[in-house]
Amino acid sequence: MKDASPVSIGRRWFPHPVLSLQLGVSWLVLVHSVALVHWISALLIAWAIPRLLAPFLGEASRIHWPTTVRLTMVVLWDIVVANITVARITLGSMQRPRPAWLRVPLETDHPRVNALFASIITMTPGTVSITICEDRREIMVHALDCDDPQTMVQDMKARYEAPLIRIFRLPAPGHPDSSRGGA
Repeated sequence: MKDASPVSIGRRWFPHPVLSLQLGVSWLVLVHSVALVHWISALLIAWAIPRLLAPFLGEASRIHWPTTVRLTMVVLWDIVVANITVARITLGSMQRPRPAWLRVPLETDHPRVNALFASIITMTPGTVSITICEDRREIMVHALDCDDPQTMVQDMKARYEAPLIRIFRLPAPGHPDSSRGGA
């Protein structure tokens, strides 16, 4: 007999719950209405599209939501602070910028963690992730203003990569399974 636990039933009906939520909310925003017919349409879209795409998307990751919320707040704060810093640099009130190329070593080979890490770096004004070197397990980053490259690398890893590793429930760096990272 199959396992009829709430988790397995929920995953069977909504194989990608976050995607379902995003699709449903997006539909309601696009139609600019909260009429019952639009709620029903949103629910149908949130149910049908992820089910149809499930064979192509693979299994949804289980994430740690409290860490996700904290990381979101950190990233939003860093974007605001970086915007102010970049504005000061470009408007000329600060000293001449000290650009630098940084090699940021990766703690895992988990594709989602590494892609999100590179994306967060790029979203923060003043830094751009150029490439993820999978063979060297590092991200090449260009920083607009960097007085201490090693400190900047460690700050990025502590503020963004470590929480991403916790969000996706991967083994902590240094753990025997941490080099594997999962997919």
